[in-house]
Amino acid sequence: MKLTLSALAAALALGACARAADPTPGKPVDTSFLKRFAETRRFMLGRPQNPKVAPDGKTVLFLRADADKPALKLFEFDVPTGQTKELLSPQAVLGSGDENLTPEEKARRERMRLSAGGFADFHFDAAGNNILLPLSGRLFVYDRAARKVTELKTGAGGAVVDPKWSPDGKKVAYVRGFDVYVIDLATNTETAVTAGGTVQKTHGLAEFVAQEEMGRFTGYWWSPDSRHIAYEEADHAGVETWFVADPFKPNAKPLEQFYPRPGKKNVAVRLGVVPVAGGETVWVRWDTKAHEYLAAVQWTGSAPLTLQVQDRKQQTLHLLTADPKTGQTRRLLEEKDAAWINLSPEGPKFNDALGGFVWLGADKEGDSEVQLRNAQGVLQDVLVPAKNRPEAAQGVYSSRADTFVLYAGGADPTQRHIYRHKTRSLNVNPGCEADEALTTEVGVHTAVFGKSGGPFVITSTTPQSMPRSVVFGRDGAKIAELPSVAAEPELKPNVTVEKVGDYWTAVVRPRAFDPKKKYPVVLDVYGGPRHLHVVRAMRNWLVPQWLADQGFVVVAVDNRGTPGRGREWERAVYQKFGTVPLDDQVKGLRLLCEKHPELDGDRVGIVGWSFGGYMAANGVLRRPEVFKAAVAGAPVTDWEDYDTHYTERYMGLLPAAQKAYDEASLLPLAKDLARPLLLVHGTADDNVYYRHSLKLSDALFRAGKNFDSLPLPGVTHMYTSDPVVAERLWGRAAVFFATHLGAPK
Repeated sequence: MKLTLSALAAALALGACARAADPTPGKPVDTSFLKRFAETRRFMLGRPQNPKVAPDGKTVLFLRADADKPALKLFEFDVPTGQTKELLSPQAVLGSGDENLTPEEKARRERMRLSAGGFADFHFDAAGNNILLPLSGRLFVYDRAARKVTELKTGAGGAVVDPKWSPDGKKVAYVRGFDVYVIDLATNTETAVTAGGTVQKTHGLAEFVAQEEMGRFTGYWWSPDSRHIAYEEADHAGVETWFVADPFKPNAKPLEQFYPRPGKKNVAVRLGVVPVAGGETVWVRWDTKAHEYLAAVQWTGSAPLTLQVQDRKQQTLHLLTADPKTGQTRRLLEEKDAAWINLSPEGPKFNDALGGFVWLGADKEGDSEVQLRNAQGVLQDVLVPAKNRPEAAQGVYSSRADTFVLYAGGADPTQRHIYRHKTRSLNVNPGCEADEALTTEVGVHTAVFGKSGGPFVITSTTPQSMPRSVVFGRDGAKIAELPSVAAEPELKPNVTVEKVGDYWTAVVRPRAFDPKKKYPVVLDVYGGPRHLHVVRAMRNWLVPQWLADQGFVVVAVDNRGTPGRGREWERAVYQKFGTVPLDDQVKGLRLLCEKHPELDGDRVGIVGWSFGGYMAANGVLRRPEVFKAAVAGAPVTDWEDYDTHYTERYMGLLPAAQKAYDEASLLPLAKDLARPLLLVHGTADDNVYYRHSLKLSDALFRAGKNFDSLPLPGVTHMYTSDPVVAERLWGRAAVFFATHLGAPK
């Protein structure tokens, strides 16, 4: 669950259109800017994406589309000269043939929130001489020296998924059908590594909840010596099968999906290690009844095979090492929390100079800190304390005299910065005050580092700029910016980010703001755990700015449950989805109305998508005295119908937590609807199924309530993939709010 007004912002972040007059109820609005925003994929087409530093540090490769065509090409940036050139396009690889995405690849891209076509990813071999490129269900290798493309001879019977180089660069592994295969590059011949995989019992594929909720998109891992592969077996026996039908094609067979729901059967997962040359699988042994989730696996360099496993309540996490010869495991550490454990998908960062590994763990209060642990998992030191709010330990590298830890975070939750921490030895910690900030400009920053810490690429979005990617040397000196050909938004959002009471908030005023008037207010909401909505990044406020320009003031509030404020703040929503987030939104809204007299607190609408859609519907149903109208996109209406890993983490297990589920459900509230409500939902949504809006619609209808419903035929959870839908939906929402909230007075 990851979409917001940034989903109606990063899946929804639409910009501003030509300056609009006060809206007239029922009159169409000017959506010309929405059209440009949607066609340029939120003004992201033409910007560098997915930069990767070559192993020798001399080049940076990245993907980029044209400004008006959603097909990603491969580019090369030369570090010494600062020059960029196009290496390869999908058209050059496929010839006259068109790209044809298989259902498996479409589903994978949906989980990864990828809307552009062309090259979805690329992979260096160990030496950086060759590039592996999956495209249209096929595999290609680009020889950088010869500038030659060779198609690998994969067999028939399924598209190629999740290809990876072997560490020695001599083979390529992938999943085809439901088994793992390997191609030997010297002979271009394919060999099956696993056998017997079926749609019910898959080999090498990450199950649905791993992809959607754990951030794990792979189900197999090479051994460092390239002789073995560890793979996941996911047994879906007994898991409910749900179907997604296309109402426009009643003659077409519905798509099937195993969808585990709270209180129901979960996927049974185990991890095996098999020789690439052939042989029996050695199954890794841990207590799968007590810890049924395989959250993460790592097997790199000189580090042992490690895995993170969780219990179903997600209140206990074990980091284990496994002996690939025997399958025996040993526990390195245990994390516990009375509510839930946040995953550390980056995993342990082993480093020989430190004699152990770096781990993003929890202190005694449950707040995140960067820890140094020895090879046996015993805590040695705290490298970055909780007061610095680290959120990810991204890497560790050593020079002759020093070892550096790279991490992301920051004390201000509206920003994200990249830091480099230096530690000289196991016994000397220079302290967090000596950490070097690799980013200082206000905004949200991400980083990709080369071998041994440099060069590295920082991608930044600020309140005044869309994302840009800059290459730096290991010493932190700027080398050059990766070139963009993207169209730029025509305006800068008129947004103010401020802390009001306990809440970080944002206020977006119209460009033609008149301080003498009182404006109807639209609360742009997400509100779900592990997501920050109020951030200092231009791309997040483009849609709200367009909406504000239609005659509203758009506001946003980050309630309890959001990250970056400590354990107590974050865990306050445990088993209280229906009340705590909404109560905080109302408190933050009222504080803003008290501070800013131009906000008309008697005319407030609420809009959101996914968890934000749930919040919007919940707001208008539970607090009609506050919210006078709501647009709820893809809302969860009954938490018993959402997936296990997300829902049970925050709501607990059924039947013990039945009261919490009942209190969070929107269905019993249908009888109380007293305000205008527009329900929007894609019929092809396989994340929050269309069933959710149908169940609420049925409950409202049977209760005799009037409401509006807008089904989007064939549209998935990531509705912005269809530019026409994105444009029309926001035009419809603006008219809806103008009709029910009125104009500035």
